[in-house]
Amino acid sequence: MSNQHPIWRHADRNAPVFTDLADRIWDSPELNFEERRAAALHATTLEEADFAVTRGIAGMPTALMAEAGEDGPVIAILGEYDALPGLSQVAGRTEPAPLQAGGHGHGCGHNLLGAASALAAVAVRDWLAETGTPGRVRYYGCPAEEGGSSKGFMVRAGVFEDVDAAICWHPAAFTGVNTPYSLACAELEFTFSGRASHAAATPELGRSALDAMELMHIGVNYLREHMPRSARIHYAVIDGGGPAPNVVQSRAVSRQLVRAETLDELWPLVERVRDIARGAALMTGTTVSAQQVAGDANLVGNLPLEEAFFKILSDLGGVPFDAQDHATAAGFVKSCAPEDIAAAWTRFGLAPDPQLALYDGVYPLGSGGRQSVGSTDVGTVSWVVPTVQARVATYAIGTPGHSWQLVAQGKLPAAHKGMVHAAKAMGVLAARLLSDEALLSRAQAAHTAFRADHPFRNPISDEVELPRMEAAE
Repeated sequence: MSNQHPIWRHADRNAPVFTDLADRIWDSPELNFEERRAAALHATTLEEADFAVTRGIAGMPTALMAEAGEDGPVIAILGEYDALPGLSQVAGRTEPAPLQAGGHGHGCGHNLLGAASALAAVAVRDWLAETGTPGRVRYYGCPAEEGGSSKGFMVRAGVFEDVDAAICWHPAAFTGVNTPYSLACAELEFTFSGRASHAAATPELGRSALDAMELMHIGVNYLREHMPRSARIHYAVIDGGGPAPNVVQSRAVSRQLVRAETLDELWPLVERVRDIARGAALMTGTTVSAQQVAGDANLVGNLPLEEAFFKILSDLGGVPFDAQDHATAAGFVKSCAPEDIAAAWTRFGLAPDPQLALYDGVYPLGSGGRQSVGSTDVGTVSWVVPTVQARVATYAIGTPGHSWQLVAQGKLPAAHKGMVHAAKAMGVLAARLLSDEALLSRAQAAHTAFRADHPFRNPISDEVELPRMEAAE
């Protein structure tokens, strides 16, 4: 686009409100399903921008939906605002310096993510009003991306049923359109029940739940040789039965996170893990119950959306970092391990530039992304709505994800520039989808064609219970 899109102007005009929102959320990091203040701040800010806001959607007090516009297609822009435990850090410091010992921090940049998505929605609202274009822009405030799978619960509740397309982004070290690749996952909690007894006087009367859990872990480790190459299984001990070694433990709880490349690969692997748990219970004379607590589908790509988003990002260009941004980022690069810096470049098929601390370009469409990936609940949305996601540079190259370095950069001018940049790109794509019927039709046709050969089973089934949550402020 030879001239600036009106969306850019609307985003720049509203940017101060939303960079302030991002900073306020950084200042009060909240863990998944506890984002009461963050949800309230988003809701209030969007109400002040004349959005119709619905709080507590899908049975989650910290989830919300905000809509503006009339008639026409519905374009969703997805936001997140949950933090991570144990990552408290002073803003701008290039060495570990917790603000609060054991405190939380925005180690994945979700303070920026939600604020930029809300800014994009406001810019689109202004554009709709200015042009008289029929259509609706809808912001979804999504809690608990970090292991809570809130979007899966939202899909289960049907809140995306009337959405025509969905757009999202994520803070990153590089700018470009995501390769639509992530791992499907299911997180399950296995509770073993045995019989307590005196471990020295009458051990023969006991049935150890701890033994059962340990045998399960051994069995899962033996399973690793016989899994698909892309599959992953991780576990954590939730309850080891207590600190007393002279008691045969009557209860033990293990949480297992099972990942696979696709939903088709995931479910058989989950059943094998369940079988191992049952076998461990049989070997020890205990019983076991399993409860799924979370789960995400793998991402489904949408080439028409990806090509359109890439064109918009290319026209917009890289994030306009200045010399001071680069100098500040260089201080953080020094704190990063050489292997993290090298991996950051190679992941996107880019030649390393040791002189560059911030990436101010746009990486080629389709670069990288099929290795060293995790899971995201955006994947579940992508099965029911044509969906596209971008990465936009907000932090120094080589910064590890979920790290104190990433937290420290979350309020810097470079982070603010990246989030506004992301808002502009998402806003322009939403405007195109609302005004270009052919693009929206191609995106929906591609999604329909994929689904014709791929039946969908939501990893968040009716049996998965929502965690107990307090109401938002």
